[in-house]
Amino acid sequence: MDGAIALSILVVALVVVLLLLYLSVRIVQQYEQMVVFRLGKTTEEMVRGPGLRFLIPIIDRPVKVDVREQFIEVPSQTTITKDNAPINVDFLIYWRISDPLKSVVNVAYFAGALQGVATTTLRAVIGDILLDDVLSKREQINEVLRTKLDEVTERWGGKITTVEIREITPPRDVQDAMNRQLSAERTRRAVITESEGARQSAINVAEGQKQSEILKAEGERQAAILRAEGFSQALERIYAAAHGIDEKTMALQYLEALKALGASPSTKFVIPTEFTNLANRISGYVADGMSGKSAG
Repeated sequence: MDGAIALSILVVALVVVLLLLYLSVRIVQQYEQMVVFRLGKTTEEMVRGPGLRFLIPIIDRPVKVDVREQFIEVPSQTTITKDNAPINVDFLIYWRISDPLKSVVNVAYFAGALQGVATTTLRAVIGDILLDDVLSKREQINEVLRTKLDEVTERWGGKITTVEIREITPPRDVQDAMNRQLSAERTRRAVITESEGARQSAINVAEGQKQSEILKAEGERQAAILRAEGFSQALERIYAAAHGIDEKTMALQYLEALKALGASPSTKFVIPTEFTNLANRISGYVADGMSGKSAG
């Protein structure tokens, strides 16, 4: 009987010890911070980092906070632009906890509070912007939303890292107008491209003709130079040959020419002025020939 009681006491003691260990020992992950409430109160010194942490059972109550970056999706919201155009906008918010103590003490559910304030902030921001600017300045709107949300969530211990607008849906008539404008722009670009091509083609043809004319003129100039050089060379050869002909040979050639004129049926002849000199030279040659024979 005494043994059974002792065993029961041992079991109870073991259970108590295990329960105390369970209540006093906590493992905090690398991506977590643990806020400890002692008798319902906490301070900055009661925030524990990653590792094995010991608590006072029953007196301490731990609250773990995930400090990793997270995101929430804000569903499509209908907002009115500055020029009274209704548009639907949906976006993503990336955030993380920067102050674990504030995130536990100052707000009950950070993600839900963030989504609610994001909806109202979106309407306020879009309401100050014209429709055309909303469609063309998405990056600027993202930055404005991030700044405003970061200012609001700072008191909750949160940090807004990025805001990304996923889709902006304008009214149907605006979409039709945008499609028509896009089609007109494409047509304009096609016309410009075609005209540029035609202009470049004309320039290329003109350049080709110009080069052809230049080459043709250059060829004619070279041919003229060659002809002139050939004529000059011919004159030089004639001049050189003429130097080798003596006066007697020239006289005989004159006589041959006169003989040909005499055989011609023409009744009028043009006698060169040098004919008198030629006759005198021939007479001289005849006289020389006669005197040579007499001497013989």
